[in-house]
Amino acid sequence: MSAGATTESATTGSPGSRVTKVAAAPADVASGHFQARLACEADPADVARDMADGTAGFTLVDCRPAGNYTKTHIPGAISLPWPEITEETVRALPGGLLVTYCWGPSCNAATKGAMLLATHGRQVKELIGGIEYWIREGHPTEGRRPVERGEEKPSDWGLTA
Repeated sequence: MSAGATTESATTGSPGSRVTKVAAAPADVASGHFQARLACEADPADVARDMADGTAGFTLVDCRPAGNYTKTHIPGAISLPWPEITEETVRALPGGLLVTYCWGPSCNAATKGAMLLATHGRQVKELIGGIEYWIREGHPTEGRRPVERGEEKPSDWGLTA
């Protein structure tokens, strides 16, 4: 079946199906939704590839507490805990796109940081999965306790200082 094709059950819902109980959005609505998400999110693989290729047109901002950053962080990231984001701290950041991150999916420090940065007029994306998924994917870290690929464990993800 082609990507744009639908079946009767996909548009009207199959009896008993939790997935199709609510009809899928029309293609144009879905396209807009996913485009909006991608306009506000970046994933670890794309960030790592851009950094490795030297094409990273962004600055990484670690929104976790400073002690977590000191323990381990993504190479080149700037520490700016989200409660410390003010007009003054935003002015001190490099120009261009900012990409925020925090611990992982159960943490919303990166979301709070991105919202505050955007409120201060900055273009910003959030790194989905945070440093947890950065490490899970085997990307390097630096800091007091850098993580070695294959040796990582939850205590290395910077949840605690």
